[in-house]
Amino acid sequence: MKTDELLQIKEFLDAQARRICNTDFITADPVQFPRRFHQLQDIEIVAFLSATIAWGNRKMICSNCEKMLALMNHDPFRYVMDGAFEDLPDDLNIHRTFFARNFKNMLRGLRHIYSRHASLNDFAVANRICCHETPSWRLVELMQREFAEVNGAPDSRCLPMNLEQTALKRVNMALRWLVRDDGIVDMGVWNAIKPSQLFIPLDVHVGNTARSLGLITRRANDKRTVLELTEVLRTMRPSDPVLYDYALFGIGVNHENPSSLPVS
Repeated sequence: MKTDELLQIKEFLDAQARRICNTDFITADPVQFPRRFHQLQDIEIVAFLSATIAWGNRKMICSNCEKMLALMNHDPFRYVMDGAFEDLPDDLNIHRTFFARNFKNMLRGLRHIYSRHASLNDFAVANRICCHETPSWRLVELMQREFAEVNGAPDSRCLPMNLEQTALKRVNMALRWLVRDDGIVDMGVWNAIKPSQLFIPLDVHVGNTARSLGLITRRANDKRTVLELTEVLRTMRPSDPVLYDYALFGIGVNHENPSSLPVS
């Protein structure tokens, strides 16, 4: 792509990000749930849980996030550390194919980490994920080990399994909430990695919009595409590439006519 074309797209994405990244965005997005809390551990737990079930209809996602908070008596860290979740029936449905058995596996894993680290951020710092080429995939690899140790086996409903291929969309979204500090939507409560080390949360909408703009050509929404797209976005905004998640996601879900986009 030519420099002037890339500049035109950057200007377009900057404008779209400014339009979409505002406080109104919060009310219809799962980010609203971790934002309700002030204690770091509560924020972390709710961020990862909300992101874990963030697939499908956004209204249903938010409704089921409310269900999870109610199950935890709106006191997530205490609920996790007390082990109160063990009394839940395994077949209780929480969101689509995510059941209480998966919920319990995830909370056991989190409790296992919190038993030795003050926070998930401290866990990430202790394991130096900032030094890894792909910190979010490294973090999931480490969390998988912890979860498997206490549960006896990994649970793909809690964390993705195929780290060579998965786009890691939901974890990358949770990390955007935790690491970016825009003073508007994202909370910036983590220092384990920098915003420049985040990766775009790639889903169908983001991928299709990026292709319409000529930012990527691969058809698969996989890890390789995440790496390629994020690298392009870093050329536009090296310190904060995933700001453009707002633009790419917002354009996609609003079904803007691709002919109106500044394609090359």
